Amino acid sequence: MDTIGYHYVAEASGCDPRILEDPNELKRIMLEAAKIGLMDVRQAYFYRFTPRGVSGILVVSQSHISVHTWPEKGYAAVDVYVCGTKSKPEEALEYILRSLNASYAHITEIERGIEDEDRTFTHTILSWDEQPRKMENKSKD
Repeated sequence: MDTIGYHYVAEASGCDPRILEDPNELKRIMLEAAKIGLMDVRQAYFYRFTPRGVSGILVVSQSHISVHTWPEKGYAAVDVYVCGTKSKPEEALEYILRSLNASYAHITEIERGIEDEDRTFTHTILSWDEQPRKMENKSKD
């Protein structure tokens, strides 16, 4: 079995505070992201803190998707980690950032599980900044 995995770590700024404090909406967003990213969801858990903030995780067959929010700051810490190459973690992350209405994201991609000649493992890191496209408003009938 291949050990290669891709871990995306995103610092999302300028997010909609109403979304960041709603565990049900965050769960909906994350489940849709998993679907878009071709990931099989095994378990979901979201917890709303008092007075504000949510932490949530989806355990997927390939690894996990998580979010931790600070609505008062418009900030969300998002992780998407998958093992193998059959999933589309970049597409899942893009959907999450757009759904949070993030105005800015600093993203780090970590390619993990790279086996060296001496049978030890390492990783590589690449970082960049993005201004995600906003989600189009959908009218509710």
